Amino acid sequence: MLKIILPTLMLLPTALLSPPKYLWANTTLHSLLVATISLQWLLPTYYPNKALTQWTGIDSISSPLLTLSCWLLPLVIMASQNHLQQEPLTRKRIFITTVILIQPFIILAFSASELALFYISFEATLIPTMILITRWGSQPERLSAGIYLLFYTLISSLPLLITIMYLHAQAGTLHLTIIKLSPPMSTTSWTNLLSSLALLIAFMVKAPLYGLHLWLPKAHVEAPIAGSMLLAALLLKLGGYGIMRTTTLMTPLLNHLHYPFLALALWGALMTSSICLRQIDLKSMIAYSSVSHMGLVIAATMIQTNWAFTGAMILMISHGLTSSMLFCLANTNYERTHSRILLLARGLQSLLPLMATWWLLANLTNMALPPTTNLMAELTIMIALFNWSPFTLILTGIATLLTASYTLFMLLVTQRGPLPAHIQSLQNSNTREHLLMTLHILPLLLLILKPELIS
Repeated sequence: MLKIILPTLMLLPTALLSPPKYLWANTTLHSLLVATISLQWLLPTYYPNKALTQWTGIDSISSPLLTLSCWLLPLVIMASQNHLQQEPLTRKRIFITTVILIQPFIILAFSASELALFYISFEATLIPTMILITRWGSQPERLSAGIYLLFYTLISSLPLLITIMYLHAQAGTLHLTIIKLSPPMSTTSWTNLLSSLALLIAFMVKAPLYGLHLWLPKAHVEAPIAGSMLLAALLLKLGGYGIMRTTTLMTPLLNHLHYPFLALALWGALMTSSICLRQIDLKSMIAYSSVSHMGLVIAATMIQTNWAFTGAMILMISHGLTSSMLFCLANTNYERTHSRILLLARGLQSLLPLMATWWLLANLTNMALPPTTNLMAELTIMIALFNWSPFTLILTGIATLLTASYTLFMLLVTQRGPLPAHIQSLQNSNTREHLLMTLHILPLLLLILKPELIS
């Protein structure tokens, strides 16, 4: 554990003290090294917990997410280089520091074996994200987006804090392993119903469940590329991970508590997919598509079978990489055309042919084409849902169809068709962007060769 956290913390002095010429090179290289070391967390072990300390422990639920969060830091730093080009040096340093600060909090949240520590790090990720959105966003609306993000998360996580206190009063400890061993609380009381609800709501807002998702498109559209990548790939996964962790505490989960969440999640997958069909804003479209994918994750985690958990885990990892890659691609378009509107930046294949390849690959993984892990995940989730109730097949089926149609629509509009009259020439795609896309797509294509690493 320490051999990841200490180098991650040492990134801060690296970012603050590197000579201006080597600032990007140093931070990128250092974080890539940390990411490479973190790959050893994926190795399966005989023991249920790896790297066990008093407060943290890594098991099969958290190791893929931890590796993903370490893998994403160098990618975020690489993606942000271009739009910070004009900023003064101190602002560059502050930006990199803010991005690096999110990392230890996320690592702590994913590996905490103690509920209080989990809650603190879960909430602490909010502060650097807020700073990124409200300081480096591109439009005046970024302040309202920041307020939305702050209040949605805070209002939903206050009940979570109260429930954690209540759990501590009941069980005398907040250590997950001990709570699992303690006898379950009475299942009929109102207290138990409300505490189960409070435990779930905070994660449902973070994940986001349809109906509680309004902060997400706003935050995504206003955030700089670093904020978008971190939100899509890691902060949404905190929601799914939290549900996986806490639903095992509420044994047995009250029967009628599943239904509203499952119904909203599946209905939301349907609604947000159809919202994507009429989006004109590229970033907003990708943001809504992640709401529909996370709807499947929520539905799977509510059933609580091994199959469903496996599917949810694989989908979280593959969605993290896919949507992060889509945001990077949208950003490369935005940096050249200075517009997120689909109609103003269409037919770019003739000008940037290599980028078109990345667009094609990213969109095919987004609509879960074989042989990607996205397909494996969606199939496992659908089988688990169908096993729970055959009726869900209708909803998931339509959602998949809609996903394929808006993804193809996005691909066709951005890449094919006539060039708009105002685009004469564009700056070429460079090696940094190609490396960034490669580092996104390689894990996705390699994981299907050994999917047990993330299942």
